[in-house]
Parts: sequence; structure tokens; C-alpha cells
Amino acid sequence: MEPFGAGIVPPEPDHYIARRGDGGGAWRNGRGGDTLGAASVRLGSIRCSEIEWRALMSTVAIVGAGIVGASVAYHLARRSVSVTLIDRAPSPATGATGESFGWIGDAGGEWPGGAEDLRASVLADYRRLAAEVPGVAIRWTGSLRWGDASAQPGGGARLAHGQQWIGRGDIAALEPHLREPPEWAVYTPTDGGVDPVRTTEALVQAARALGARVVLGAGVASLKIASGRVEGVLSQAGLYPASTVVLAAGADVGALCAPLGVALPVAASPAFRISAAAPPGLIRTILDNPDVDIRESRDGHLVMAAFHDDGASGVALERFAQHLVGCVQASFGGSVPLRLLGHGIGRRPMPTGGPVVGYVTPDKSVYVAVMHSAITLAPTVGRLIADELISGEPVAGLRRCRPQRFSKQ
Repeated sequence: MEPFGAGIVPPEPDHYIARRGDGGGAWRNGRGGDTLGAASVRLGSIRCSEIEWRALMSTVAIVGAGIVGASVAYHLARRSVSVTLIDRAPSPATGATGESFGWIGDAGGEWPGGAEDLRASVLADYRRLAAEVPGVAIRWTGSLRWGDASAQPGGGARLAHGQQWIGRGDIAALEPHLREPPEWAVYTPTDGGVDPVRTTEALVQAARALGARVVLGAGVASLKIASGRVEGVLSQAGLYPASTVVLAAGADVGALCAPLGVALPVAASPAFRISAAAPPGLIRTILDNPDVDIRESRDGHLVMAAFHDDGASGVALERFAQHLVGCVQASFGGSVPLRLLGHGIGRRPMPTGGPVVGYVTPDKSVYVAVMHSAITLAPTVGRLIADELISGEPVAGLRRCRPQRFSKQ
């Protein structure tokens, strides 16, 4: 048997895991237990390579139950890896995920660094996830963008594949309640929206059903370091040993890595999210203009996203939210009843140069996953991280996401 030099480092030989569907039995090594005598073994109905077998004998702890951490947990658990998902909050998606707008697509927007390499898989991975996981629902509404100087033919905008210019008549057909449709807009029919909280909760539930351990309300977490190696996650709820720790805690990943002497430039960008009650079907696509983004997240429920002054008081934010709701109401007939339901600020992680995904320690005991937009990329990144951790082989799609790029600067 070749040395296990990559991927998840296995624990001591007498460790074992119990797997759902295997009668609760333990798979052990040759010291008084079952042996690995072939190039592959069958676990239940799954045939695993030797490398995957040894990966199954390991444990992964994930810090952060936002959409990225939940996706990683699900994709590992569905391949029978022993996973513990840990979050300081009492429920999933209480950080940046919970205050996200939830717009997904593979055409518009910015795709810095390695995000560009992932964009081609975004929609297919979301469709796969919606088919696999109960509770993951996508509203494929398309999007309309207008209002900036480039959002008109000849204005300098470069349309991505699948995007098209449409005129006032077509805009009115898509948004019949809009009082004054613009002359031109960029239409992206493949865009959609998800409920970030419900999607994350669904992934956590699916991971738990597959055998993952979920620890919520754990308080502040830190890395358990002994003899220079990370051995797990220490929190107010206890110690969670692991052979690999995945840090998926958004803007907090940099602080978690600091004791390792690893510097990750991850800024926190505030995002203001407003929710409002409205007549069902008032808005039918995702509307994007320089002042506010708007979409219907579910029947009768609108969500909006806007820029704001990071130092604004709670009173000022309340007034701003009421102002935006009033503007939307005026744009859709004036007499249409809209009611502010709430608002909040999310700290979006904005790593320099695009997503940061990969090992940050030479012994491969710590792995990071932080990116923007996490809502868009989470299904694809979760799948690729699971591939990488289990196989022990670098995944080509993550090549430009590596944290080592910062050590070369």
C-alpha cells in the first residue's frame, strides 16, 4: 500500500467510523479487524478506491454553517466522509448568508480570479442540487438590468453569452406592473434566485440525514493546535477532533488563520438587505438598477439589496429602508400596498483576487474556503472541495483559487 501523502490524513489505525446503511458496523484495519486486501472495497452499494477508503477513515470538521460550509458538509457526507459542521450561532445562515440577496447566474457580474473558472458549472450544479436535496428551490425568472450609462446599445456594455438587449415593449411584457419601463435593458433569461437561508437549512438537514454531526450554538471557535499540528476545533461547546479542518466562516476566516502565521486578505463588505410584503407577482424578474436590486423571493415576499453608509445608525437604516420601499411602491403604481418587514446588514467576505480555496498548512490539516459570491458558487465549490479532500488530488477547477498566491506577493 502506498503512503497516504495527500488529501485527508487518516487517524490512527484503530479508529473506525459507523456508516448509515452498513448496519451500524465498524470498518477496521488489520489490527484485529477487517483488512484492506484489494485495490478497492465495497461499502454497502458503493465501490471505493483505496485512497477513498482511507479517506473514509478520517474526520473533517467544518467551521461555519453558512451556505459554503453547508455545501461542503453535504457533499462530503453524501460520499460517506465523517463530518462535523460547527457554527457559533444557534441556527445556520445567520451571518452573511442570511443577509444575501440570493441572485444566481453565470452571465453578468464580476468573476475575479478563479471564479471565472467556476462560472460554467454554476447553473448545472444548482439544478443538480435542486434535484438531490429537498428544500432547495430555485425561481428561474431571468433578470433585467438598466439605469447605468452602459445599459443601452452602443453604450459600451459587453454582453455575456445568453444576454440580450430588449426594448420598452419587451420589458413591459416581462414586468407588466412597472409604471415607466426604461427604453432599453439587458435581459438575462437564465438568471434565477434562491432563498439563501432555506437553501442552507436544506443542505444542513441533508448532511445530517447522511450522518453528519451538526453543532450549532457552539460559541466562538478556534483551532486546536498541538506540537505544531492542528488537531481539531475548540469551541465553548467542546473539542471536536479532526484530521482536516475546513474554515468556511466567511470574513472571519482571516482571524481563524492568524494563529497559524497565515495572512489571508479577506475584507468585509457591508450589504444592506430589505424585505417587504407585496401582492404576489408584482415583480416577475430580478430587477437590477444602480439604486436597488429587487426580486420576489417567494409569493408575496420581496427582497431588495442596496448600498448604504457603513456607519449609519439604526434609525437612519430604518428610514432608508422605508424610503426604498416607498420608491418601489411608486414605481409599481403608487397605490399598490407594500409593507416593510425587516432589514439587516451582512458582512460579505471579499478576498483579494477572487475565491480562496485550498490547504493553508504544509501538513494539510487546515483547508480554507472563502469567496464572493458565496451564494452563486457554493454548490460548485462544495462538490469540488469534496472531490479534492477525498481523492487527495488537486482539482483543476480550483487551480486559480489557491491561498498560496498570497505568499508570492
